[in-house]
Amino acid sequence: MLPLIGMVVVVTAVLGGYMLESGHLLSLVQPAEGVIIVGAAIGTLIAANSPQQLRCAWAGVVTVFRNPTPTKQFYISTLLMLHSLFEYARRNGATKLEDQLDHPEQFVVFRRHAKAIHDPVTVDFICDTLRLTTLGQVNRFELDELLEQDSDMRERLLRESATTLVMLADALPGLGILSAVLGVVITMNSLREIPKTIGMKVASALVGTFLGIFLSYGFAAPIAAHLERIQEAELIYYQTLRVAIAAFARGLPIAISLEFARRGIPPDLRPGFVELERACRQTSGKIVEMPP
Repeated sequence: MLPLIGMVVVVTAVLGGYMLESGHLLSLVQPAEGVIIVGAAIGTLIAANSPQQLRCAWAGVVTVFRNPTPTKQFYISTLLMLHSLFEYARRNGATKLEDQLDHPEQFVVFRRHAKAIHDPVTVDFICDTLRLTTLGQVNRFELDELLEQDSDMRERLLRESATTLVMLADALPGLGILSAVLGVVITMNSLREIPKTIGMKVASALVGTFLGIFLSYGFAAPIAAHLERIQEAELIYYQTLRVAIAAFARGLPIAISLEFARRGIPPDLRPGFVELERACRQTSGKIVEMPP
C-alpha cells in the first residue's frame, strides 16, 4: 500500500508543480517518445535477462504491492509452529515425524499455523531440513555447511529480481536522452519551418528526457529499493528457521533452539523471552498425530 501511495504523491507533486507554472498537460502527451523509451526498455530487459529472470522480476513487482512485510505476530506464529514441530519430534520420534513430513498438507502443525506458513517453498524448506535431522547420518558441521549452501543459493535467486529492476532504473534516463537526441535530429531537419513548429518539436524532444528520468527515479528505482528490503526481510526469516532447526538437530532443548531463532529477529519485531515462553506453554501438548 505504501509504495502505491508514494507513487501517487510523486505524480501529484511533479504534475501539480508543472501546472502551477502554467504548464499544459497535453504538451507532455507525446506517444512517439513513450514508444521509443518504453519499447527500448522492454527490449533491453529481454536482451539482458532469461525468461526465468523476467518472471522473477515481474513477481517481485507484484510482491511490492502486496505488502508482505513480516510482523511481530507473524514471527510469534512461526516460533510457535517450530515449537510444535520440535515437541512432536521429541514425543513421537524421528520415524513418525518423517511420516508426517511426507504429507505436510495433512500435518496438523502446518494446518494449525497456516497463516505463518502460506508459502509452499517455505514448507518444503522446513520439511527437507527436518528430514535431514531424522536420518541420523548428518553431523552438525555437515548440516551447517548444507544450510549455508542453501542460504547462499536462496539469496542469489532473491537478488535477481531486484537486480533486474535496478538495471531498468539505470537504463531509463539514458533511453530518455536517446529519445531527446532523435527529437533534436528531427528538429534540425525542420529549421526552415516557422518558429512555432520548431518550438513544438524541441518541446517534444525534451519530453523524452523528462519521461526517462521520471520513470526511473519516480517508479523503477523506488520499486527496486522496496523489493530489496522485502527480500532482506525474507532472508532474515529463512535464517530464523535455519538456526532453530540446526540447534534442534544438535540436540539442544526446544527452548534454547527457539532462543537461537528469536535472537535473529529484528529488534522491532522480536517477541520478548517471557512473551514467547507463555505462548509456547499455551500450545504445548496440543498436537495430535493426525488431524480429525
